[in-house]
Amino acid sequence: MREIVFDTETTGLDNQTDRIIEIGCIELENQFPTGRSLHLFINPDGRKVHPDALAVHGITDAFLADKPVFADVADEITAFFEGAHYVAHNATFDMGFLNSEYRRLGRQPVPTDLVIDTLALARRRHPMGPNSLDALCRRYGIDNSHRSRHGALLDAELLTDVYIEMLGGRQAALGLSASDTVQVERRSDDEIVVIGERPNPLPERLSAADIQAHAALIDRIGADALWRKPG
Repeated sequence: MREIVFDTETTGLDNQTDRIIEIGCIELENQFPTGRSLHLFINPDGRKVHPDALAVHGITDAFLADKPVFADVADEITAFFEGAHYVAHNATFDMGFLNSEYRRLGRQPVPTDLVIDTLALARRRHPMGPNSLDALCRRYGIDNSHRSRHGALLDAELLTDVYIEMLGGRQAALGLSASDTVQVERRSDDEIVVIGERPNPLPERLSAADIQAHAALIDRIGADALWRKPG
């Protein structure tokens, strides 16, 4: 299954009047990062950055002045998400802004069944909280010391690590690649990793010399050798 973990930064909190000014996206295939990402700064088309938002992300009006407006990057964003689920923390916020941008262009909003909210997932996993992105990084031992301010790509990268940890993916999928037999089964709103059987057994890692040396060791130890005891 293909998923895009993403985050947005905006001029403010109202998705009807404020605009997206940054989007950062990380591609996953069967919950493995593929190495593909998308990162864009976007001109808010006349909307000024609210001082409270500026304090959070530090993106100024002057910095955004020469960036493309959303209409100029909409096709690129849509193409990157094509065929994928949308994964975001507090997805209601990010999807509200993204869908508002699409509506302004006369495009259809993203169907809700394509959206995975990691905040909702975290609340089910850890009902006592806290479940902010920073709190989840601390819970799962993910280094976020370089996150002095919010940034869409940085937050998407941290969320990718958190999301994989919440699904148990790093341990369950240790040693596998995206082409191995990992399947994802949806049960209610949770994503559960199911490790399928390998189509071919792994090659033997012991050489004939290794086996012969081990047999010689057992002979030297004699009847008390652990390997001679049943069970």
